[in-house]
Amino acid sequence: MWVRVKLDIGWSDLAFGLRRCLFAPDRAELERRLERWFSSAGDAIVCFSVRSGFDLALQALDLPPGSEILFSALNIKRMVKIAQRQALLPVPLDLDLDRMLPKPDAIERALTPRTRALVLAPLFGTRPDPTPLIAVARRHGLRVIEDCAQAFSGRGYGGHADADISMFSFGPLKFATALGGALLRVRDPALLEAMQKLQADYPVQPTRAYAGRLLKFTGLKLVTARPVLGALTRALRIAGHDYEDALSDSVRGVASLGSATQIRRRCSVAMLALLEQRLLGFEPARLEQRSRSGRRLLDLLAGVVVCPGAQNPVHHFWAFPILVDDPDAVMRALRRAGFDAATLRRSATVTPPADRPQLDPVAAREALARLLVLPCYEGMPDRELRRQAAVIRRACAPRPRSACIPTPGCA
Repeated sequence: MWVRVKLDIGWSDLAFGLRRCLFAPDRAELERRLERWFSSAGDAIVCFSVRSGFDLALQALDLPPGSEILFSALNIKRMVKIAQRQALLPVPLDLDLDRMLPKPDAIERALTPRTRALVLAPLFGTRPDPTPLIAVARRHGLRVIEDCAQAFSGRGYGGHADADISMFSFGPLKFATALGGALLRVRDPALLEAMQKLQADYPVQPTRAYAGRLLKFTGLKLVTARPVLGALTRALRIAGHDYEDALSDSVRGVASLGSATQIRRRCSVAMLALLEQRLLGFEPARLEQRSRSGRRLLDLLAGVVVCPGAQNPVHHFWAFPILVDDPDAVMRALRRAGFDAATLRRSATVTPPADRPQLDPVAAREALARLLVLPCYEGMPDRELRRQAAVIRRACAPRPRSACIPTPGCA
């Protein structure tokens, strides 16, 4: 079984993290080194997670209750909840699926006198150019926050230079993961100072909790090895258990960084040490290999499915999404053939305010209903990519293919 998301962490990294739980270096020096590595401009801050950093930024901005935050319509539920917990109103911006970003005129349609910020979230490892969106936001005095959680590609890219905040995640399923941690660039010195002061009062994640996390992921890495995962899914199928409920929920439980009340904390020293090791040893060439695998699968599926974000010139395929008419049927066919495809049925689009139903993100919602994520990364042989494409072609063949979801700009 080819797992759909490959854990980007090695056995030696896990062992290193456990050693650092026993022999911890100096915290303050580690934080300084990480922030300097990420940005020589002195505008970086290391946080417990992207969610922690986003929550921290909203606290520091201290927006009036009822202020509106414009979000890319397809977003992480918990990011939206963070805004709601601070008495802010999330407002969706529907997506141009070719780029996986809103169009600039979507901002104009959603603006009210209460609009204060724009949150852009490029997904699946794409890197679209947000310059036109940022220009519109600046014209209306909005703060711009980039959620680049799925877009880390090394030291050479720290987000758009004109964004107020750019956030990069090193959570469990991300590139160069340290099983947690985030680096943010905050280009407003006063805002950065306010965030630093707030975070200084946060409690530190207990070393024991991080050690437990490392041990859990050691087990998860074993479970998601191809032979083990294949045997486990077969056993679950024979026993009549649903794969998603029995296994994927367990994976999410291990991957969770805690409840909403636990995000206001700082990284343990061991997490910081492992993050530094992962960043110093990061090899951008591996992302190029992943991109080549993604482009190869795109070519193999040409004329059969639509791949959101494929039009972007930079795409590292953190995940490989396709749109099909019957995702459940295609998913079942792929799993029978040994490919761990999955729908995103637990994800959601941002709900528009009750008094503005015209902002309903139709394209994003319909895309989510047709979305399927495929395994595709470096290390998958070309014969397996070809075999996966053949399964999809057969599964899609009996149905008339929709060229695209009806949305402006979708090819």
